[in-house]
Amino acid sequence: MQPSAAAIAFWLCLLGCRAASQDAAAPADAALPAWRVALMPSDARWRGVAQDFIFNNDTEPQTLDPALMTGTPEGRLALGLCEGLVGYDPQTLQARPGVAQRWEVSPDGLDYTFHLRPDACWSDGTPLTAADFLASWQRVLTPATGALYAYQLYPVQNAEDIHLHHHAMADLGVRIPDAQTLLVHLAYPCPYFLDLCAFQTLMPVPMARVARYGEGWAQEGRFLGNGPFRLQEWKPRERLVMVANEHYWDHAHVLLHSVTALPYDNVETAYEKYQDGSLDWMPSVPPGKINDLLRNPDYYSMPYLGTYFYRFNCAKPPLDDVRVRKALALAVDRAVITDHVLRAGQIPATWFCPDVAGYHHVDGLAYDPVAARQLLHAAGYGPGGKPFPALSLISNSSNAHKQVAESVVQQWQANLGITVGLEFCEWKVYLNRVDTHDYQIARASWIGDYTDPNTFFDMWVTDGGNNMTGWSSPAYDRLLDASQREADPQKRMALFHQQEQILIGQDMPIMPLYIYVNQGLLRESVHGWYENIRDIHPYQYLWMQ
Repeated sequence: MQPSAAAIAFWLCLLGCRAASQDAAAPADAALPAWRVALMPSDARWRGVAQDFIFNNDTEPQTLDPALMTGTPEGRLALGLCEGLVGYDPQTLQARPGVAQRWEVSPDGLDYTFHLRPDACWSDGTPLTAADFLASWQRVLTPATGALYAYQLYPVQNAEDIHLHHHAMADLGVRIPDAQTLLVHLAYPCPYFLDLCAFQTLMPVPMARVARYGEGWAQEGRFLGNGPFRLQEWKPRERLVMVANEHYWDHAHVLLHSVTALPYDNVETAYEKYQDGSLDWMPSVPPGKINDLLRNPDYYSMPYLGTYFYRFNCAKPPLDDVRVRKALALAVDRAVITDHVLRAGQIPATWFCPDVAGYHHVDGLAYDPVAARQLLHAAGYGPGGKPFPALSLISNSSNAHKQVAESVVQQWQANLGITVGLEFCEWKVYLNRVDTHDYQIARASWIGDYTDPNTFFDMWVTDGGNNMTGWSSPAYDRLLDASQREADPQKRMALFHQQEQILIGQDMPIMPLYIYVNQGLLRESVHGWYENIRDIHPYQYLWMQ
């Protein structure tokens, strides 16, 4: 189902209004590239003026270690505290210079040469070199590190064998001819490799501190980053404060003095804080306030490269039976959730991968309660069969997640006659339970790490760090490997189609519910913030006016 014409018009109107609110670029700092000048305020009065930006981050972060981050709340913090070889253009998400001031790519797409800034530093002023990137990437690929996103490095030659099969780390396709040059050789052309270089998993970490403190290096008083801001204060469940990093290469043009992230997981509480002026941005809103929000000029709603779904633990009965998983999927009318619970333009979806970069989704199992009951009966449950066992659904604490879960379990009760208990827990507890497979059904969401379908499919490989369902399919693994090595765009999309058919039509380890919209509240005084499908807003380009 596509968004309605009215919804599209509304989104475009909002985008136009938001874009019009940005100051025009001024001809200043002639030494700067044009793209950087275009992202600066036209009025020079705002340079050097202390400005503070406060936002709600939805929860307490699980970690500040970029190698171990898996969630969006942590990713928002990495944008301020750390920086990869490249960064993001806040408007287009195009790769922009980060630690690497320039790079070259070979004609065959296999060799990348990154030239690091000679003045690249950590936030304590000590030099940052190409060796820091190599050591950090090797740490990600070391199984003992427990980096669930280690597969983001698999395009690099021999990275997959090093991570999965304990090949020698010296075989990694990375060389450092000097302190400011990083040579990366890929195993196959990867059209989104620069996007990966901007992602937190590939950001550098201070290995001397990791060696000294272990996992404790990423705590207040020990943390060391290289981003536009440095960690000043972290009071768990209260606030995390970042201040402008005087050793950042572009510090002279960073206008914000500080960025404060608040951890309210109760969106109603965050909404109250926004109303009383305590917040400049909140990236989620109360579903029950949608009518009021539509009249608020601070409210925005745009398409988002993300899917909301439920994971099934395929190793635990009765969910080890694909007929049960399919019955649960067939028994849910997703439009009830999007149209009556959320009501913000979300798209009810039986597919997992949103349409992106030329990919068009495969339709999964549509609402059919009769077929659902038949499958459950075929699995041995219901009239004349054995009683259906107790099931539970876990989620992190959030009003919106609770409302969605209540709608789903009510439909399961009405259409299948089964009762599913609900468990809500703090973000860290929820992540740990899913990671250790301590669940039966778990709320989940996936936001694209880059604008390519692969970011929605590579996570489901056997034993993949973000799979966490106990599901494995050799056929899927073969198709995934082929799609990552296929150069022809049409053949590549066809391979993705086959993967999605297995995922949401044949084996069903997950149950998609809807495609996200990017919605929130933003003060009109915040400038340099642009709407985009990944909700990425680098803080070094923001200012308050």
